[in-house]
Amino acid sequence: MEITKSPFSPDISEDTLFPMRIRFPKHTGIDELIHFYHSNREFIAGKLQRNGAILFSGVDIHSREDFQTVMSSMGERFLDYADGNSPRTKLSDFVYTSTEYDAGKSITMHNELSYSARWPSRICFCCITPAATGGETPIADGREVLKQMNASLVSTIRNKGLLYIRNLHGGAGFGPSWQDTFEMDDREQVMAYCRERNMTYEWKEDGGIKLMQFSKGIIPHPATGELVWFNQIDQFHPSHMGRDVYDVLMQMYEREEELPTYITFGDGSPVSDTTVAHILDVMDRVSIVRPWEKGDLILLDNVLVSHGRKPFTGKREVLVSMMQ
Repeated sequence: MEITKSPFSPDISEDTLFPMRIRFPKHTGIDELIHFYHSNREFIAGKLQRNGAILFSGVDIHSREDFQTVMSSMGERFLDYADGNSPRTKLSDFVYTSTEYDAGKSITMHNELSYSARWPSRICFCCITPAATGGETPIADGREVLKQMNASLVSTIRNKGLLYIRNLHGGAGFGPSWQDTFEMDDREQVMAYCRERNMTYEWKEDGGIKLMQFSKGIIPHPATGELVWFNQIDQFHPSHMGRDVYDVLMQMYEREEELPTYITFGDGSPVSDTTVAHILDVMDRVSIVRPWEKGDLILLDNVLVSHGRKPFTGKREVLVSMMQ
């Protein structure tokens, strides 16, 4: 499908470029971006389904309010971050800070909420303030990731699936609380949420909750049927913490499965450190890293494309909205 022409029509890259780029004339207003989006909705959806990532640049998005205006004007159905596992602040019903994880550390590649029974189909990031150094949001095509993974590992995941385990405290402890995670403080509502999503739960004597969620780990894209790597194995694995943190935590907990996050294959068999190292190596080789520019907005197909975050210095503000 061809784009609708207008006086502010942007330059559009070939969709073989990852991410595909739609570059507006410098200082294009947000109203023009919104008009372009509505006039070319089918074009954008088709390119996103094929490419997995579209970068919009050149638009004057200066503030949280600008980003919220853009997102609310797109007429999409948004998701909240209930059941989320990353520290972030809710700024409105559908706008969040991208993460508040330690600036000095990387966030490894993942598909948003891929450990959950409910995940966004699309996710949109916008850079309000680029970091002084670093702070990039790397992306990776899950089809290519799957091709590069060890065939034996792929076979194991397809046959066994994955079991994600989370131990959420009740208000005092290491890691997230269940109140913050579910954005609610009513136990009955939490249990109803879990039952609706086939999530096994167990309340603890100290007021915390243990959650267990089965996931396939490798899934077909809902529109194309293409198989993609879709999981967060390394982020839930103990080796992700680093040896120093792991040693401290194991003085607090008797077993690894009592850690704030843990993962096994679907049959309960352990995931080895070697397996996690291989996953991280593949992700590093496949990922595309591009520096943020102020006002950049990137739209991702959350099933096709994983994302992460590089360490940074200085002030960095990147916002996110998630769509059904």
